[in-house]
Amino acid sequence: MLPAKHANDNNRPATDYLDGFIDEKTAADFLCQSVRTIQKWRVTGYGPKFYKSGRSVRYRRRDLLEWGEARRHGNTSQYSAA
Repeated sequence: MLPAKHANDNNRPATDYLDGFIDEKTAADFLCQSVRTIQKWRVTGYGPKFYKSGRSVRYRRRDLLEWGEARRHGNTSQYSAA
């Protein structure tokens, strides 16, 4: 069995993975959408949070997961157009 220190170190990459920045193509793939769709979402304010520096647009996987989870429904009666 590994010491507790190693177990904590093994958890660290998952956090780094979720907090790392990805480009819009990777974000679109992550959300199973087209790049054009997430571009439209940015314009309308519908989509997930993003970062922009100059012409570069980046997303964090954590933000994509949170955005997706906020739109999770158990059935069509739970759907809200919010």
